[in-house]
Amino acid sequence: MAKRRKVGNLLGLHILATLSIQQLHPYEIAAQLKAFGKDQDIKIQWGSLYTVVQNLEKHGFIAAAETVREGRRPERTVYRLTPAGRDELTDWVRELVGTPEAEFPKLQAALSVVGVLPPDEVIELLEQRLSILAVENDQMRQVLRATAHEVPRLFLVEGEYRLAIREAEVTWLTGFLTELRDGTMAGIGAWRRIHETGELPEDLSEFMTET
Repeated sequence: MAKRRKVGNLLGLHILATLSIQQLHPYEIAAQLKAFGKDQDIKIQWGSLYTVVQNLEKHGFIAAAETVREGRRPERTVYRLTPAGRDELTDWVRELVGTPEAEFPKLQAALSVVGVLPPDEVIELLEQRLSILAVENDQMRQVLRATAHEVPRLFLVEGEYRLAIREAEVTWLTGFLTELRDGTMAGIGAWRRIHETGELPEDLSEFMTET
């Protein structure tokens, strides 16, 4: 079971990891996260970055190292990772890597109620989704191939994982779409009649066998 962390926002994890390399002020942290494409790994609300920084400082995971001023700009606090922060960082990564946790993808939520749409419309939407995935996945492969010669693989594994998940999605959706197109999905006949008549079948066992 996942631990209840004092700062549970995954943005905090990336801030700790960034400060484990060098001391930075929040603006520089944001710039580095953007430069390394971390917004592809987690959902980042940039407006909350300063709040997360403050929470990390409040709980002793980071501390002010110095305050600097550049020209006429306001003073900026440079932060460093504390020993407690390093322990939190490594413990958090160990948990995320070693302990599976329930996640709730939006597509999964949509598929759980996809029956509200008629089968033919679902077919069209899945074809659209697969077309978009084909283009985007190909772009991801090209980027990975291009950067593999310049960046150590250690810094590419999250991109490889993201691509693998999307390729698995393509494989499953392609099979599901085939069943919808050729009418071999169990219960598709009852599904069609619901949208043709506006009435639910009296016996839901039709969904178990009928094609």
